[in-house]
Amino acid sequence: MTHDAIAPAGSGWRRRQFLSLVDFGRASLRAEGGASWLDDEGRPVTDRPVESWITCRMAHVFALAHLLGVPEADQAADRALEGLLGYLADREHGGWVASRGPGGADVVATKQAYAHAFVVLAGATATVAGRPGAPALLDDALRTLDERFWEAEHRLHLDERSADWTVVDPYRGVNANMHAVEALLAAFDATGEREWLSRAASIADRVVGWAEANGWRIPEHYDASWNVQRELNADRPNDPFKPYGATPGHGLEWARLLLQLDVAGDTAGERTAAATALFDRAATDGWDGDGFVYTTDWEGRPVERRRFHWVAAEAVAAADVLHRVTGQERFADAAASWWRWIDLNLVDHERGSWHHELDTENRPSGRTWVGKPDVYHAAQAVILPDLPLAGSFGEAARLAGPILAPTGSATP
Repeated sequence: MTHDAIAPAGSGWRRRQFLSLVDFGRASLRAEGGASWLDDEGRPVTDRPVESWITCRMAHVFALAHLLGVPEADQAADRALEGLLGYLADREHGGWVASRGPGGADVVATKQAYAHAFVVLAGATATVAGRPGAPALLDDALRTLDERFWEAEHRLHLDERSADWTVVDPYRGVNANMHAVEALLAAFDATGEREWLSRAASIADRVVGWAEANGWRIPEHYDASWNVQRELNADRPNDPFKPYGATPGHGLEWARLLLQLDVAGDTAGERTAAATALFDRAATDGWDGDGFVYTTDWEGRPVERRRFHWVAAEAVAAADVLHRVTGQERFADAAASWWRWIDLNLVDHERGSWHHELDTENRPSGRTWVGKPDVYHAAQAVILPDLPLAGSFGEAARLAGPILAPTGSATP
């Protein structure tokens, strides 16, 4: 079958994509627990450190796969969780190291809100999936995020502390808080504790205010008092986590999260206008006619034109949710068009994965993202349209049930 014969917007195509991505990700699992960075061929890169955020993302995806009935995904989830319960946990100071290198040495000498938010996400999804050790992991991760990163006076999370927690970095950022919203929504679904929902809402509404005041381009970087730093990293436009300027992919991601927040909080329609405005701005600025750029300046002009897979994944996810919430066909049309582009340019059909980075001619590249570190963004995007809309992917997968279980097999 040629790729032209495939209907990328179809459920069958997307479900096969999810299964392929899960299978591709299994190679990341380590004997001692955790998940390795993968190269373009899907081989573990053993001379790179083991990253907590990658391990969390893989645990989350495997737990989703187990809820959806994928065989042996429970074992994969448990192996990834072992890394968070042991190898990557900081037994001396508490919390989780950002990464461990060969021999078990810490590589990054800071504790990161970004990584800890993903520990919460992994613990929450695995709790919903009934994985052993997950509730205790989730409790510990929520307590750490609360006690070490939450700034109650701002209702936001700080970004980094020293390994022993004593020194707080003055940088504040939206990226870690965005993933904290995702994680807190998952924690609310896993525990029923409304404080986590309240925190997710307060973070999201603060970011919406900043975005609206800035033409719906989200200012990402701040100082210790949460004063915007618009020119931060002007000399590093392709930084993977703190690039200069506006990041259209984050506008798209926030659009989806706002609508999931309304579902979780039973506030249907409250944030739809903001989600639509974020989506429209990000799509207008980010899509250059032949792919999504990574970053723009504050007037919407592209700065880093390379295409990262996660931006396209968040684009189709946001379009799908907006179509379901608003009923507007323009969102379905956008998703269908972008799925065709994804199938043509991002999907590595030979290896069952997605290229993480393309150059401006849509050729596989590797300047910022070398290899295919994880499957989180792509796996969520391909399965989202087949799930009921919920506050978190874990809850959506629970409600959907084992829709991917082989015919005649036992269900989880």
